[in-house]
Amino acid sequence: MKNSRRQNRTRYKLKKVTDRKRLSIFKSNNHIYAQIINDDAGLTLASASSVEKNIKDEKKTLKELAEKIGTEIAKRSIEKGITEVAFDKGKYKYHGIIKILAEAARTAGLNF
Repeated sequence: MKNSRRQNRTRYKLKKVTDRKRLSIFKSNNHIYAQIINDDAGLTLASASSVEKNIKDEKKTLKELAEKIGTEIAKRSIEKGITEVAFDKGKYKYHGIIKILAEAARTAGLNF
């Protein structure tokens, strides 16, 4: 998979500056995925996406799905005891759906 320059720059800075768990976001044309990653062990600790059965059954717009996934990933990570994360927006600019997801996760209790 070919990484973009923005994605490489974002990940490099995150890993260099902080040792927090990483909240990584991926979006396709139809779906949104979020996961909490422990880079030291290379493990995914929590995840939420729009393809999960309980979220997919609700007929919502992509912006509403982003808000739902943001609150869901925050809830799942807080259950595992993770409240401090580093936000990895990947190759995306911080606006639109990415911004909605991030702010929903913040209001649900994640700190980044």
